[in-house]
Amino acid sequence: MNIIWLGHSGFRIEIGDQVLLVDPWLTGNPMFPAGRRAEAVSGATHILITHGHGDHAGDALALSKELSAPLVGIYDLMSHWEASEGVTTVGFNKGGTVALGDVAVSMVNAVHSSSLGSAGGPIYAGAEAGFMIRGEGRTVYVSGDTDVMADMAWMGEYYTPDIGILCAGGHFTMDMRAAAFAARTFFDFEMVIPCHYRTFPLLAQDAEELKAGLPGVTVVEPEVLEAIRA
Repeated sequence: MNIIWLGHSGFRIEIGDQVLLVDPWLTGNPMFPAGRRAEAVSGATHILITHGHGDHAGDALALSKELSAPLVGIYDLMSHWEASEGVTTVGFNKGGTVALGDVAVSMVNAVHSSSLGSAGGPIYAGAEAGFMIRGEGRTVYVSGDTDVMADMAWMGEYYTPDIGILCAGGHFTMDMRAAAFAARTFFDFEMVIPCHYRTFPLLAQDAEELKAGLPGVTVVEPEVLEAIRA
């Protein structure tokens, strides 16, 4: 399995027979080198969207049309996009699991908000979510944007993820200290990869506090377009 950061909360996850783009915000992302876009999205089989905010879903429709890759996410938003934009989607809801080739993706809770921007203000975009991605004998928890929540207790026990991709930049999501607390309290990760940080000065610029809070866990600070083998 290869986990490749696209900056902010975007990832390319090469797992089993799938190439999954997760929240691939590329256009206007200050962390992403625009000249390497083709490399980042080549061969994508599905595009997973955790919620509607522009720094997660801003490139979703364009990429889906360009790559003929179905969008995967909360039923409300997927149904809207399929009807209004003519894209192929896989819409499901929290508690549901879908098979993408030989990879299983389960939708789990997150605590945040979800909307699409418009000239008239925010538009409802379904609920925010995270994903448990299972393949190659591994389970990856993609937290999406969230705070620490009690649901993480049963999620950790039930899905037993060994890799955590956790938002940890603070201000809009849990910060490094809170992400470390969540990881050691509710999960038994072998590896943690922070995201939703370094993008803007408002967010955390390093993961030292996360590392300090997770002794014995491999905390990998990702570099854009550098593969993490898992």
